[in-house]
Amino acid sequence: MKTKRFLGTLSIAVITAIAAVWAYSEFFQPDQKVVKATGNQSMLYTNLPASSSPNEGAADLTYAADKAVHAVVHVKVKGTRENNYSDNPLYDFFFGDRGNAQPQPVMAFGSGVIISDDGYIVTNNHVVDQMDDIEVVLNDRRSFTASVIGTDPSTDLALLKIDAKDLPYLTYGNSDNLKLGQWVLAVGNPYNLTSTVTAGIISAKARNINILRGQFAIESFLQTDAAVNPGNSGGALVDTQGNLVGINTAIASRTGAYSGNSFAIPVSIVKKVIGDLMEYGVVQRAFLGVTIQDVTQDLANQNNLSSTDGVYVNSVSDDGSAREAGIKKGDIILAVNNVPTHNVSELQEQISRFRPNDKVKVTISRNGKEKLFDVTLRNREGNTSIVKKSETLKLLGGSFEPASNETLKALGIDHGVKVTSLTAGKLLKAGVREGFIITQINNKPVKTVDDIKDILGGVKGGVYVEGIYPNGMVAYYAFGL
Repeated sequence: MKTKRFLGTLSIAVITAIAAVWAYSEFFQPDQKVVKATGNQSMLYTNLPASSSPNEGAADLTYAADKAVHAVVHVKVKGTRENNYSDNPLYDFFFGDRGNAQPQPVMAFGSGVIISDDGYIVTNNHVVDQMDDIEVVLNDRRSFTASVIGTDPSTDLALLKIDAKDLPYLTYGNSDNLKLGQWVLAVGNPYNLTSTVTAGIISAKARNINILRGQFAIESFLQTDAAVNPGNSGGALVDTQGNLVGINTAIASRTGAYSGNSFAIPVSIVKKVIGDLMEYGVVQRAFLGVTIQDVTQDLANQNNLSSTDGVYVNSVSDDGSAREAGIKKGDIILAVNNVPTHNVSELQEQISRFRPNDKVKVTISRNGKEKLFDVTLRNREGNTSIVKKSETLKLLGGSFEPASNETLKALGIDHGVKVTSLTAGKLLKAGVREGFIITQINNKPVKTVDDIKDILGGVKGGVYVEGIYPNGMVAYYAFGL
């Protein structure tokens, strides 16, 4: 009897509980969908809203992904990396934290973007720098050996070429027109997983994260929340129409893996740098001839400035284009060709689009009044000449030849290039004497005269030369280019 009474009470309790749960879920529970992770289901995926394209009709993210994935390649590199980048986050991001490891063989993976049907490919400089063997694998699994046409460490870009035709490629978009919150896709090969597409939005523009090295480094990154990881370096950032708007380069992370922010070189910079590398083999960098900084509140207070907008001119070079045009220390640069320059990154991005001898209109604020200056930009040597890659040796002021086998054997080395004569130039000024055998430049081995051209062709700033004289004396020299 007690058992029947207990079961009856239990049945009533269960029915009441079920009814309560049903009522709560119908009338009180917030509208949400929860999917429990069971078995191999580890993540809940949801569709992103589509956007419309006036040219392509309903062009959602699947259209952009399908267009981009065939034009993004897998870059495999092999070589011996000297340990002179251990403090550079870009190299740690790509190769891992190597601490104080000795030079050792390196094999790594990255990404690249085909930009022409005849095999020109854009990637990051840090992907291919110092690498001896570069293999490019297409999305259809065809494999090619790539040659390096040129590099630009100042923007972390490199141009490769493979011998192929009729390739799928991406067309340049317009990174200037990107809006905060606009959808973009990152396409690459994270963790050696080929043909991976992730989606995110434009989080910020003209972002400087102080990750590039060198006196003339240019950082004006697009920041996104599209997931990017090691292996994505050199891959594509595309808009919803599948147009190339950036080259994925780095992430901000405490762990080395994606943690919410990724950074891409805007295509406005990519177009100029790659165009120069195609035409000249070296980037034609234009300079205003000023030292600059952002206008902070403290700086504004110290100089009685009415606004923190613009770029403050700390000094002007004696032989620079700014001084010639009439720009002075203390001026605030507000715009270049009517494009506002709110900070240093935006000013660098605008000037990076031009070549020496190009003329630009620079708007400045002086004593609270706006002035407009016509400025003819110059190269780093203070003139308006175009610098060709073959002219690098002229800057050094010397003639060279490979060291003989007898000389190498006598000195106990296996490679080097001998300085056979010197004229007025960087080497003579630095103290180099004839007969000196160059073994390394910027920690890169020098085995042929072309090695000198190739290494210095991508250098903007300091040069460090190592070598040995015929009497066995080891010597080191440093100078700027």
